[in-house]
Amino acid sequence: MSSIKIIDYRPEHRAFFEKFNRHWIEKYFVMEPVDEYVLTNPEEALLKPGGAILMATCDGEIAGTVALRKVDDSSFEFTKMAVDDKFQRRGIAEALSYASLKKAKELGAEKVILYSNSQLTPAIRLYEKLGFKHLPVGIGEYKRSDIKMEIGISDLKTIAIEQIN
Repeated sequence: MSSIKIIDYRPEHRAFFEKFNRHWIEKYFVMEPVDEYVLTNPEEALLKPGGAILMATCDGEIAGTVALRKVDDSSFEFTKMAVDDKFQRRGIAEALSYASLKKAKELGAEKVILYSNSQLTPAIRLYEKLGFKHLPVGIGEYKRSDIKMEIGISDLKTIAIEQIN
């Protein structure tokens, strides 16, 4: 059984954050200017404005990442979740998801939004399992997004979140 641990981002994780995200974006889509900025400047783009980045380790190796981008005082965007190919299907994305929702609550979020694409069926199923609800997309930040979802922090499944770390 693999040992998954969620830890806070540190500067030495920058290469993993960029590598994992760049890989999945380029596998399915095209890098957009906002992606380039966030992936090469995560501290400036995400942390400095009040967001967070979490990293997952699996058996001691960096295996995945997720970020929270502060939208306003009560909202965060769940973004840039990626798991290295060699660690897929081990529950890492789910662990990162629950940990990010817990972190959003700690940061004072009332709601968390996300943008995705209908091609990413396993991801959409995970978000629905977590309790995210579909919203009209409107004009999003990403050209590739055809799905927008939201979860209220008060709607979170407390038991599942408390199980993280």
